[in-house]
Amino acid sequence: MQSLKILVDNRERNMLMHEELSNLGVAIDFAQLPVGDYIISDRTCIERKTVPDFEKSIIDNRLFDQSKRLSSSFGKPILLIEGDEADFRLSENVILGTILKLYYDFNIQVIRSRDPVQTAGILAKVAEREQTDEKREPRLVGEKRAFSEYEQRIMLLSMLPGVGPMLAKRLIGHFGSIRGVITASEEELCEVDKIGKKKAAKLYSLINGSIKG
Repeated sequence: MQSLKILVDNRERNMLMHEELSNLGVAIDFAQLPVGDYIISDRTCIERKTVPDFEKSIIDNRLFDQSKRLSSSFGKPILLIEGDEADFRLSENVILGTILKLYYDFNIQVIRSRDPVQTAGILAKVAEREQTDEKREPRLVGEKRAFSEYEQRIMLLSMLPGVGPMLAKRLIGHFGSIRGVITASEEELCEVDKIGKKKAAKLYSLINGSIKG
């Protein structure tokens, strides 16, 4: 078997499966994928869901939004459901109806896997078919645009506990820079809309507190 490569979303960190892929001779490159979890080729991407996550995505309506984006980006999208049959909690009719909708409305093939080891084997087989037989290489499709410096500052501030994107924008708007935020006093932080004394004290302590070993 020639060298195979799979692009893996950097949030997908199942080490058992990745170790098994390595044992099967598959190289892994981590990246921030716009859609899906595993890009096998320019036309094939696999979204992996455990049974609980699959059912949760049905209940909160995430599944069909994800499916629409997956289907619009790849010609041969695949949903892999990992877990034992006994793990399903939703009715058989709901599961079957969902699988049929995925196929007829989004052209998504559904594959079942019992565990991460079997999943790795399936990924390797699909990669072999796409890359060895069909001569198709994995590549990012529908790449996200580059973030502006302003957006990067917002993302950086949003990593602070208790600071979401909206508050980050207010902080940048008020102080003009990240330096202005981190050098602000509690009283100055209180001047920002939606920041009270308690939140200002917590944010100030988080930024300026010493690290104890």
